[in-house]
Amino acid sequence: MKVLIVVFLLFAFSEAKAVTKCELVKALYNAGIPKAQLPDWVCLVQYESLFNTEAKYGPNKDGSYDYGIFQINSRYWCGIGKVGGECNLNCNSLLNNDISDDITCAKRIYSRHKFSAWVAWDKYCNGKPLPPISDCKI
Repeated sequence: MKVLIVVFLLFAFSEAKAVTKCELVKALYNAGIPKAQLPDWVCLVQYESLFNTEAKYGPNKDGSYDYGIFQINSRYWCGIGKVGGECNLNCNSLLNNDISDDITCAKRIYSRHKFSAWVAWDKYCNGKPLPPISDCKI
């Protein structure tokens, strides 16, 4: 029985897709994120989702959930089970390996609230040493 549980856990964790730091940097840069902001975005993603595109957390105190690599909240930004929210997305569309819609929505969130919209950025990145991106070719 223990072997079966271990095999199941290995399968469950192998399904999750994590992007690398440099994949994220390239995608953000290609989406128009200024180079100077890239370390902040990398830090945010590191602490929000551990680079996991399938991360889903909740329920939060208000009953909402956080989706995807940027942990986009369902209360304001996407619809649960349907297209909705300020980003006009189905939240489940934020749980796949295509992070282009995640980036588009994160940019919208940033345009309104800057990085303060993400608790993890404020706690772990704001005013703290940021991850280097010099090893990523952009």
